[in-house]
Amino acid sequence: MKIALIGFGKMGKAIEELAISRGHTIVAKISSQNTLENADFSDVDVAIEFTRPELAVQHIHFCFEKNIPIVVGTTAWQDKIEEVTELALIKNGSLLYSSNFSVGVNIFFELNKKLASLMSGKDDYRIELEEIHHVQKLDAPSGTAVTLANDIISFHEGLDNWQLMDVTENINRTIPVLAKRQPDVPGTHQISYISDIDSITIKHVANNRKGFALGAVIAAEFLYKKSGIFTMSDVLKF
Repeated sequence: MKIALIGFGKMGKAIEELAISRGHTIVAKISSQNTLENADFSDVDVAIEFTRPELAVQHIHFCFEKNIPIVVGTTAWQDKIEEVTELALIKNGSLLYSSNFSVGVNIFFELNKKLASLMSGKDDYRIELEEIHHVQKLDAPSGTAVTLANDIISFHEGLDNWQLMDVTENINRTIPVLAKRQPDVPGTHQISYISDIDSITIKHVANNRKGFALGAVIAAEFLYKKSGIFTMSDVLKF
């Protein structure tokens, strides 16, 4: 495939390396130095977008107008998903988005749902959700943490809200989410159920960015020549 990278920071460079290793070609690299308006998209098969929340939707619009499938890894824009879905239907657009493209994290999402379902009704246990990322991470909590929290709410009948906190606290029917920023941490997410008797914890630790980059390339391979809106659950057949 011929891939355009919309956003060429650390993730873009990691994706470039993985894509080339899988036999693909990078034909455009969009950054603050090389804008969309100056790039040639005439030969692009799929675009992969990792930029900023305030830019993601306009990048999706751009690709829909040019009939280019787009994989979006930017988070914190999904409040516009209804608008994007309507536009995809009008333009016959192709979009695959996820709060996290790592295959391991998406397996972790499924484990989280199962554990939340098992813990539903176990009122002796309080819950904590913690995420740790590098200091350059723009959003807090991370998109991955928001997905985890919302999935817990969907599968645990005793919880119906989450709240970002500096320290974990017991608040009725609310998941406390603790977001930490530390140097050189690609991403760590931990969910704990704690009682006076014992604790149950599941945890995902990203050792580097390769897992995110590989997942994004796999997503692009899946999306090629498709139309519609997809997520990593479609890619991994969960």
